[in-house]
Amino acid sequence: MSECWDEVGEKPTAEEITLYLHEIGLDLIGAARARGVLQAASGFDDNLRALADRLGESGAGDAHSVIGRELKPDEAILLDEVRRQPKVDDAIKSLVENPPTKLVQAYCARAFPTQPLGKRVLIVLAGPLANLIFAPILLTFVFMSGVPELLPIVGKTTINLPAAKAGLLSGDRILAVDGRPMESWTDFSKTVKAGDGSAIKLDIDRQQKGASARSTIVIKPTRLDQKTIYGTNATTWVIGVQPRGDEITRRFGPFGAMKEAGKTSVEMTVQMVVGIASIFSGTTPVRDALGGPIMIAQMAGKEAREGFANLAMFTVMLSLELGIINLLPVPLLDGGHLLFFAFEGVKGKPLELRYREAMLQVGLFLLVALMAFVIFNDISRIVQG
Repeated sequence: MSECWDEVGEKPTAEEITLYLHEIGLDLIGAARARGVLQAASGFDDNLRALADRLGESGAGDAHSVIGRELKPDEAILLDEVRRQPKVDDAIKSLVENPPTKLVQAYCARAFPTQPLGKRVLIVLAGPLANLIFAPILLTFVFMSGVPELLPIVGKTTINLPAAKAGLLSGDRILAVDGRPMESWTDFSKTVKAGDGSAIKLDIDRQQKGASARSTIVIKPTRLDQKTIYGTNATTWVIGVQPRGDEITRRFGPFGAMKEAGKTSVEMTVQMVVGIASIFSGTTPVRDALGGPIMIAQMAGKEAREGFANLAMFTVMLSLELGIINLLPVPLLDGGHLLFFAFEGVKGKPLELRYREAMLQVGLFLLVALMAFVIFNDISRIVQG
C-alpha cells in the first residue's frame, strides 16, 4: 500500500473514508432503485440494510438481479459490516476506525493520482475549458438581448490628416466604403485599417440646412503609429476621424447570436493571448497591464452602471482570462499540472514526488508574490488618482 500513498499523498482521513463509504452506499441504492428493487421513499439506512439482507453474506445473493452487476470488493465489505452491526452508522464507524486493506486499496484506485494519464488530463482541462466555453454561451444571450453599436457617424476629424484634408465633416454618416455598406463604426474602422493604403471611396450622407445630401469623397489613408488594445505600438492605416458616439441596439436571432458569439469569443481570446505574450516579452509594462481585485471591482461597478450588455461583456472577458491564465505552465495552475503530465507521457512515469512538491512550492511563492503586486498596484492607482 505504500505505493498508493506515494501518489495519493497522506493516508485518507476518517472524514474522507466516511464520505467514501456513503458514496458506495448511495451508488448501491441508486443501482437497486433503477431496477425497481428499492422504494424511493425509504431512507439511506433502511435501504442499505435492505440491500445487505437481500444480497446475503459476502454478496453471495443474486447481485445481478438486484443491482445489475457483480458487487465490487469495497461494496461487499460495506454490506457485510452492515449485516454484522445493529446500525448502519455503527458499521461505517467500525470500518473507519479499522479500514480493511481491500477497502483502502479501492479508495486509492479511485483517487485522482492513480487514474490513467488521459483521464487526468481531461479532468484538469475541464476547469479552463469550462471558462472558455462559458464565454460564447453568455455572449449568445447578450447578442439575443441586444448590444449597443456605434453608428458610422463622424464626430471630429484631425487637422492635417487625410479625412480633414478631403473635406469630411463632423456629422457625416459613412454609408459605404468602395461600394461596401457600413453598418457600424467598427465595420468602417476595420475596412480602413485592412486596406493597403490605396485611395478609398466613401459614400456619405451629409445634413445641410435640414436636408439630406449624398456625396462621394475619395481619401487616401496614411500610416501612423497607434497604441493597440494590447498596450503596444503598431503602424496602421488611418484617415484621422473619430466617432460622434451615436448608438443603436442591435439584436440577433438565435443562430445569428451563436455565430456572432463564437466569432467574438475567438477574437477576444486571440487578443488576450497576444496581450499576455506582450507582457512576458516586455513590450507592455507590467504595471500598466496587471490589475487586482480592487481594479476588477471598480471595473465591474462601472460596467454594471452602463447596462447588462456591458457587464456581461466584462464577465465574458474575465472568464476567458481565467481560462487562458489557468493554462499557463505555472505550478499550482492547471497548466502546471498539464506540464507534469506531458513529462509523464514522455518519460513513461510520473515526475518524482519530491520534485513536484518543490515546483509546487515555487508556484505558490510566485502566485502569492503576484497577488501582492497587483493589490499594491491597485492601491498605487487609487493614491495617484
